[in-house]
Amino acid sequence: MKLTADMTTGSAAVEVFNSLLPPEDLFGFAERRNPKRAFIFVSKVLGRYVPVCPLVMRQTYVELAAQMPSDLPGPVLVIGMAETAIGMGAGVHDALGRDDALYLPTTRHPLNNNMLAHFKEEHSHATHHLMHMPTDPTHREMMQSAETLILVDDEATTGKTMHNLALALRAQGLRPARIICTFLTDWSAGKAAAAVASVFPDARVSATALANGSYSWTPSNNVALDDLPADIAAQGAYDLTCTPNWGRLGIVQNTQMLRAEAETGRRTLVLGTSEFVWQPFLLAEDLAQQGETVKFAAVGRSPIFKGLMITDLIRCKDNYGLGVPNYLYNVDPADYDRIILCVETPADSIDPVLIEALNPEVISLHG
Repeated sequence: MKLTADMTTGSAAVEVFNSLLPPEDLFGFAERRNPKRAFIFVSKVLGRYVPVCPLVMRQTYVELAAQMPSDLPGPVLVIGMAETAIGMGAGVHDALGRDDALYLPTTRHPLNNNMLAHFKEEHSHATHHLMHMPTDPTHREMMQSAETLILVDDEATTGKTMHNLALALRAQGLRPARIICTFLTDWSAGKAAAAVASVFPDARVSATALANGSYSWTPSNNVALDDLPADIAAQGAYDLTCTPNWGRLGIVQNTQMLRAEAETGRRTLVLGTSEFVWQPFLLAEDLAQQGETVKFAAVGRSPIFKGLMITDLIRCKDNYGLGVPNYLYNVDPADYDRIILCVETPADSIDPVLIEALNPEVISLHG
């Protein structure tokens, strides 16, 4: 099956080899404000650019975890890629249900000077990825002795990012026996898994995805604009070390920290911000289980033009004080009775533009 999309800067096409869902229910296309890669596959199940029912998101995590062998050797290290796949990585980690599995996402928000790794996502609007060394000695030992490595990202195209991550992990002494690359959509035609295998030739490497195939991009003479300061990896104006650890320092059990009152039948949108998406997702799931009609999405730094899959767009300042433009896509406040905006920074860090547009309830994890 072949799907195509024409854009101002060129045309994108994917050839779908296998898909557990109808491809049109899984993703669509949009145009990125980024000359390094002017297109983006917009997931309809991720809960980032398109509001999604938390039950659909949870089913996605369970399905991805179910594709993995039940006899994976432990300890298991799960890595979710910032910022888009941090919640997805946490969901896969949670769905594994193992007490010997450590979740340690990449980040663009350093908390201390004890860094584990630094690598680049070369095609991205924000190329720099950081990883923290776990502060808990038990978690540090789990990471260093991991026999299984699960690398989670929303999509794969060339495999370069996975290759760079693998190099960074090998440089820190990791030598897993089993590696699984896990994606919502894998358009690399096997290149992602092969790139990781080239770094860890003694490991058994495979890839799983809800859909896989190959992609092509035919550029036009037009150029996507790129005047946005998105490539920043820094602490920002707020001290995030005073917030509870939801993963950046490594975590084995990630329990719900956010609460809100539920009302049966109320239409509620729960929003995460930047990398802070797993705890907001758990809140959305909790409200849905109590009878609310809930969808989940997130504010983030990925710059996308309006059009194709992007029907609504709100631009605001980031809530970390980094000077990075943030965006909220495909949200019409009139569709909801209540909007809950969740942040890990102080409540007054939110751009008034976003407050005026959404009139949200704000829940802050910041101490």
